[in-house]
Amino acid sequence: MYVPDAVIRPRLEILAKAPVPTRVGLFEMMVFHWGGHDTASGLSPDHVALIMGDVRGKSSVLVRVHSECLTSEVFGSLKCDCREQLEAAQAEIARRGQGVLIYLRQEGRGIGLPNKIRAYDLQSRGHDTVDANRLLGLPDDARDYGGAAAVLEHLGVASIALMTNNPLKVQAMRDLGLEVERAPAVVEANPFSAGYLEAKRLRMGHSLPPFSISRTAPAGEPLRAPVDEG
Repeated sequence: MYVPDAVIRPRLEILAKAPVPTRVGLFEMMVFHWGGHDTASGLSPDHVALIMGDVRGKSSVLVRVHSECLTSEVFGSLKCDCREQLEAAQAEIARRGQGVLIYLRQEGRGIGLPNKIRAYDLQSRGHDTVDANRLLGLPDDARDYGGAAAVLEHLGVASIALMTNNPLKVQAMRDLGLEVERAPAVVEANPFSAGYLEAKRLRMGHSLPPFSISRTAPAGEPLRAPVDEG
């Protein structure tokens, strides 16, 4: 039986690019497709890369590979640190004048928005982020970083400093052929996200300092992680 080549080797498609001014500086925004299709719409999602400076042939380029979080980034949910991670990465790239922020449309660690909200409901009943996914019969993390690796190859980046606390993301990018060093991406917690961050630290192996979830901060005040002595 004939199998189209694109099924065997996903193809990177650059759909559009243009300079985009942001609050922290001017980036080139590149919209791209990668690989398969969304089962609901039949369309491949539009992913985004924000590029600042000349990265071709450069080593230790600061890179953030960020997965979409509609709940926090658009609606201001306090249940996670995604918005803070995104904004901190964009600001740090702008401060250095060079780097790449890759925004992948894989909501809820790849399980999709409806399942993410179902998991939120289970979390409201006392389950942590890992057990909520498992109770729904879903993997702890279903993300695919192939598109990010393809974009970095397209940009000609020699090696990257990956902004992440997730050792599995570092290994996944190495497995895709990139030379990777890790750059920490610790942000402040709030009373609603501290438990989530603790679950990621204790159950998913993220490189995070412990967060106290026993006290309640005044409204709007973040919980600060103690200094990591190790």
